Amino acid sequence: MKPSANVEGEQTAVHFDAVTKRFDDVVALNAVTLGVGRSEFVTLLGPSGCGKTTLLKLAAGFLRPDGGSISIEGKRVNDIPTYQRGIGMMFQNYALFPHMSVAENVAYGLKTRRVPRVERDKRVADALALVKLKGMENRKPRQLSGGQQQRVALARALVINPTVLLLDEPFSALDKSLRTSMQVELREIQRKLGLTTIFVTHDQGEALSMSDRVAVMSEGRIRQLGSPVDVYRSPADPFVAGFVGDNNRLRGQLVSMQAKQATVALGDALVKVPGESLSGLEKSAAVDLFVRPEQFSIVAPEEPCAIKGSVVAQIYQGGHVDLQIECAGERLLVRSPGEQAILCWPMGAPVGIAIQADRCSAFPAA
Repeated sequence: MKPSANVEGEQTAVHFDAVTKRFDDVVALNAVTLGVGRSEFVTLLGPSGCGKTTLLKLAAGFLRPDGGSISIEGKRVNDIPTYQRGIGMMFQNYALFPHMSVAENVAYGLKTRRVPRVERDKRVADALALVKLKGMENRKPRQLSGGQQQRVALARALVINPTVLLLDEPFSALDKSLRTSMQVELREIQRKLGLTTIFVTHDQGEALSMSDRVAVMSEGRIRQLGSPVDVYRSPADPFVAGFVGDNNRLRGQLVSMQAKQATVALGDALVKVPGESLSGLEKSAAVDLFVRPEQFSIVAPEEPCAIKGSVVAQIYQGGHVDLQIECAGERLLVRSPGEQAILCWPMGAPVGIAIQADRCSAFPAA
């Protein structure tokens, strides 16, 4: 499967063209090309050390590339300092000045740009109203909750009317419920302002729920670029399949290939999968099949099924139950809606596992 095409031409707000960055002997970014459209929300998703924060810092001007070029609104910015790039930056630790009030923190960027006092005060007031902090202008950061401090940092990034908003894991210090509400608020503000946004996270839930497109990164490269649905349902390679969301990796055998569809044998079951990634494989070749937990269903062990095993763990998640099934020395994760699975399939119960085969992904065995 081919990654989604980059945004190019007049609608491109930020363009990375074969950008490379090295730190001594380590290649942090290896000829990365990415186009971000105007008003688009693009997330850089990947594990620690994959290069996503390095790419963000290059866009901000905190680092200079060793190769390739970076353009913002069609202008090459490789040698342009940060304050002249028209970017707003929100850091992981918020980086607020503790001795300044909320209003002074938000106004800092305007003050350094020598914006007149009257206009500065109005823009600060508008920014604080936008992030729902009106009335807190005189408080110090230590008098604010974590969520309020985050809003101050966001207001400071927005008040300069940036061309591009850069966000470096801004929700990592928040608890789950606050993180969720702030994700919704940020996305609403971004849509309201039509602001081009590049967001860095290692949290897959954030990436899938907030983005127009997701760039999945590993070892300094973009492995797949596409919509959240495409990345989740149609991973481009085994890394993406194993990294994005929960997945079970099963070894099967290629039975046949017809047009763009392949048939893979898994136990007694024949599974139909997209065949593009298996083209060129010989019949009977080993195949790695990736199956989401929700694509499994539990049946009685005497019924037709792909795999047989026994329940070794039940994890109640409110809206669903995660069952861990021991199968020939391997554990599979099965997601069952509701809570009936706890009663129907108790600990130690023998079960069969059927596969909803229409959304599986398969790749040549590693």
